[in-house]
Amino acid sequence: MAITQAVCNSFKVEILKGLHNFTATTGNTFKLALYDNEATLSKSTTAFQQTDEVANSGTYSEGGGALTSVTPALSTDTAVCDFADISFTSATISAQAAVIYNNSTVSGLTTNASVCVLDFGAVKTSTSGTFTITFPAAEATAAILRIA
Repeated sequence: MAITQAVCNSFKVEILKGLHNFTATTGNTFKLALYDNEATLSKSTTAFQQTDEVANSGTYSEGGGALTSVTPALSTDTAVCDFADISFTSATISAQAAVIYNNSTVSGLTTNASVCVLDFGAVKTSTSGTFTITFPAAEATAAILRIA
């Protein structure tokens, strides 16, 4: 029962093999799943898992929500990837973490390959309301995914 924010090690190898495409309209489908504070998530997470995922509520359902990708770009000398903010409405949710994962089948790769673990630092809640994940700016020092 530990959550450690990290880019997943399996993703680091898979990206060098060209197995993930973040291009906005023609790339893979990426999703974000929410997890409670009982989850065990870290750099060793290799794929989406249902264990300790938050329960279906409002517009949140098993597997999470589809992310809208923004085509990767260069910020200074750092490649950055960004997603549009995502919200789950009419939801009662208590989550401490999220996993971004590739929901596409990629060159024989197992579907639902993990990209990164996001640790919120504490349990965040919504009660019959909107639960929103706000992504940082797509810049060299803040983007959710960056390669320097």
